[in-house]
Parts: sequence; C-alpha cells; structure tokens
Amino acid sequence: MATIIKRNNWQIWKDVIFALFVREIRTGFNDKFGIAWAVINPVTFIFLLSFIRGRLDGGETHTIPTFTFMAIGFMLVMFFIEVLNGTASSIKKNKALFAFRQVQPISSMIASALFQLLVKVFVILCIGIVMYFIGLEIRIDNPLSLIGCVIQLWLIAIAIGCLFSLAACYVPEITKVQSILTRPLIFISAVFFSLQDIPQETWKYFDWNPILHAIELSRYATYETYGIVGVSQLYLFLFSLISVFFSLSCYFLIWKQAISR
Repeated sequence: MATIIKRNNWQIWKDVIFALFVREIRTGFNDKFGIAWAVINPVTFIFLLSFIRGRLDGGETHTIPTFTFMAIGFMLVMFFIEVLNGTASSIKKNKALFAFRQVQPISSMIASALFQLLVKVFVILCIGIVMYFIGLEIRIDNPLSLIGCVIQLWLIAIAIGCLFSLAACYVPEITKVQSILTRPLIFISAVFFSLQDIPQETWKYFDWNPILHAIELSRYATYETYGIVGVSQLYLFLFSLISVFFSLSCYFLIWKQAISR
C-alpha cells in the first residue's frame, strides 16, 4: 500500500521553487556552449576593458588593480541586468504552469533569480582561478560587506523585475521600455569610471543610481585603500528595503488578475 506523505504549505512552496530552479538550469544551458559561454563572455570583455583602461592609468586604478576594478563593475552591472530580465520574463515564460494551484508567479521569479545568482557565483569563481594563474592579486578586505552589497543589489533587481513582469501582463509593450531603460546602465553605473575620476559637482547626476553605490562599495570592501567617496551604505540598504516592500505590495494586490489576462 502506498504511503501518503503530507506536506505543509512551506514544504510545497519549497519543492515548487526547487523544481522551477532545476527547469531554469536545464533551459539555461541547453545549447552547445552551455555554462562555458557564461564564463568566456564576461572574462573576454573584462580583459578588453582592463587593457584599454590599463593603458591610461598604468595597470592600477585608485590603488586597485585595473582588472579587479573592471571585473567588479562589469560583473555587478551585468548581474543586475540579467536578474532583472530573468525575473521580468518569468511570468510570461512559465504562464502555462500557473494552471497548477501549487505554482504561483512569485515561485518562478525566485527560481529565476536563484539561477542567475548561481551562474554569477560560478563565473566569479572562474575569474578568481584565472586571476590566480596569471598572477593577479586576489584580495578581499571585508568579505561580509561585499556579500551584503551583492545581496542588496540582487534584491533590488528582483523587485524591479517583479514590477516589470506584472506590468507586462497588462501592457506587453512594456518589455521594450525595459530594454531601453537597462541599456544605459553599463555607462552610468561606474563600470568604466569611479566617482573619484569626475568633478564632485557632477556626482548628483549619478548618485541616484543604487547600482553605482553597490559597485563603489564593493570596490571599497575589496580594497579598503580605495576609499569610500560619494556613496552610502545606508542609501543602498534603504533603496533595497523600499523597492522590495513596494514590489511585494503590488504583487499581492494584483498577481491573480495579472495571470488571468
């Protein structure tokens, strides 16, 4: 006689997220290059950027090796964009699964965000191995602060992606607006520059951007000699807290109407 296993709501939700997470892994690496491309693409781009900037500042940028400086900026901004895009497309991609009562949109959003986090952790480990073999210094002065910046940036990306995902259920063309808004981020988020490189009177045009705060604080957490200028840990924390609260409020108000459209 078969044994019936009773599960509470938390166990069901956890199992659903895990199943969707496995599905993300299978669909995310179903081409010939697989996860190798997730490593080759950013590493090649970071080397190119480091070479260009290294020709200008001699291989060291504000006490940080130029490769590390560029790697932190590029990886964090691409992490933000990919988590946002993955979360924003999660409802549309998994809409057929919502016919099952146990599967809810928030589960697909979390699974997509966890998948992107897993990929970036793997890529960072590979970059660390590359740095070790080419003789670059691997140093993190404040690992807890670095992890905190990454997690807060991850939460902001999920929150904004959730809002775009819900909006796309009502106005599908919102995805075009999303594409337009994310394109300039790589140029205004201190990937190629530091606030220390530009006049102080221009900081007000960049300081609204939480990605810039996360990148500059991450550089400071890696090399404390870099200094903390023009950015605030409190601003990053409050932005992540408010954005998560606002997106969850919107989600719980309209998710049923959104997926029924």
